[in-house]
Amino acid sequence: MDFPVSGVEISPLIPPLTALGISFFTSMAGVSGAFLLLPFQVSVLGFSSPAVSPTNLFYNIVGIPGGVYRFIREGRMVWPLVMVIVVGNLPGMLIGVWLRVVFLPDPAAFRFFVGCVLLYVGGRLVYDIAGLGRKKEERLQKIDVSSTERIQTRSISMRAVTYSFQGEEFSFNPTGLFALSLFVGVVGGTYGIGGGAIIAPFLVAVFHLPVYTIAGATLFSTFLSSIVGVLFYTVAAPIWAPADLAVGPDWLLGLLFGVGGLVGTYLGARFQKFLPGRTVKIILAGCILFIAGRYVVSFFL
Repeated sequence: MDFPVSGVEISPLIPPLTALGISFFTSMAGVSGAFLLLPFQVSVLGFSSPAVSPTNLFYNIVGIPGGVYRFIREGRMVWPLVMVIVVGNLPGMLIGVWLRVVFLPDPAAFRFFVGCVLLYVGGRLVYDIAGLGRKKEERLQKIDVSSTERIQTRSISMRAVTYSFQGEEFSFNPTGLFALSLFVGVVGGTYGIGGGAIIAPFLVAVFHLPVYTIAGATLFSTFLSSIVGVLFYTVAAPIWAPADLAVGPDWLLGLLFGVGGLVGTYLGARFQKFLPGRTVKIILAGCILFIAGRYVVSFFL
């Protein structure tokens, strides 16, 4: 099958099957899998123009609702967390789209920087997995993931947002998270990765929030930010881009990826509670370190 926007010629079964396999595991940690689909499109399919970024974002729009629906249904959605991430992400997305089209049509140096950030985040997750952050980990291990208890928001202020889950209280600083989300929005807008791949591990490793409570929020915020990102690429990016540069998404390719992602994120959210938090962390750390390694190594090749 031929995809004229991207110039890709491939069986129509490969995109949805690839997205299904990736999103099943990554959605358990609140990540859509777009950050792994991007190198697949670039390295395997040969789709390397700026149009690959909005295509990846369109995958998020189609694929993420399956997981979001499941997390909402089970009461595992921290709505204040969603709002802070989205408010920070949106202006960052606009900046990222502008950088991608105007300054970074071949963003090797910026990709190296993102790889370094992901290496740090992956390292923090490995730190927790190895038990070096044992005191914080012991509190999270008390969570019974098979429970049907719903998340409850306890208090909201500029200094801290607190919520409870299974008798344990967790909190985060909304100002710090807003600053992080703004940065992640720039990265997400530039590469079309949605931002969940960076936000989720930071929430787990730096903010010390349990992955069972943040996965739904990071997926939902990625979904909302991706809608804005696709609009920016479709409406605003052509104004900034050279006439011969493809910046709009490959709708058909993104749709096929999204169909697989829709099934994968639903199943991932459905089966997440049957896996120990440590296992989910290992999956997330493996994905993060894999893509970080590719970004860093590719800079020197």
